[in-house]
Amino acid sequence: MAFSDLALSRRLERAEGFACSQFAEARRHLYPKSGAAWIDCAGTYAVFDGVDSPVTQTFGLGLDVDWNETSLDTIERFFLDHRAPVAHEVSPFAGVDTFKLLCERNYRPVEISNVLYKTVDSPQPVHESEIHIRVVDQEEAHIWSEVNARGWSHEYPELLNFVLESGTISAICPNTLCFLAEYEGVPGAAGAMCMRNGVALFGGAATVPEMRRRGLQTALLYERMRYALDHGCDTAMIVALPGSDSHRNAERKGFRIAYTRTKWKLFR
Repeated sequence: MAFSDLALSRRLERAEGFACSQFAEARRHLYPKSGAAWIDCAGTYAVFDGVDSPVTQTFGLGLDVDWNETSLDTIERFFLDHRAPVAHEVSPFAGVDTFKLLCERNYRPVEISNVLYKTVDSPQPVHESEIHIRVVDQEEAHIWSEVNARGWSHEYPELLNFVLESGTISAICPNTLCFLAEYEGVPGAAGAMCMRNGVALFGGAATVPEMRRRGLQTALLYERMRYALDHGCDTAMIVALPGSDSHRNAERKGFRIAYTRTKWKLFR
């Protein structure tokens, strides 16, 4: 496994930034009036996916050698022109100077997440015969979206409409693969993956309530890992809240923390 360092952080942050930029592209395709857009400024992806979208933020801030205060001016203007909040996911490898600058410009930390990674280099165990995993095509996108929404909204019913819309968008992203897990022929779990420059970003997987504890989550993870290996990826990544079920499940499957990053928001 590669060591956690600046080079790895650049790869992982660029992979997630790319995935989010493609999500914004897909939203703009489906909803032209949304104004969804993105820029790549000094190695930083700045993505606008809507004023209230969690995708609206930056990735990779401060990691590129060409990044400077002028770059931050450009990025801030991008968000302000869209009348959106200015937020950055910042890796600790961005360095003290980056954090110092954010504090001086009236940013405050609002969220913490762990970036976990695992080398894609070993065969994965075969799941039970009752479970079948496949990548869905456009004709089945609505099934994947509904399963994904049911899985996520069981604990958070207020997110149902948001998750349904996000699932529809994910299903048309050209670089995102949507995996559907069935148990004895019945769709029960959904997961996504985006591949970029040898990094496979595993999106959050969800299982409908009545199909839980049957191994669908494990099967989804192994199948995505196998797919990533077959398509030239060497590193898998997952982002999770510290101490969450997703975090613990990832560590059980061999992922380890690359670094803990902080989300900073501009207060004006």
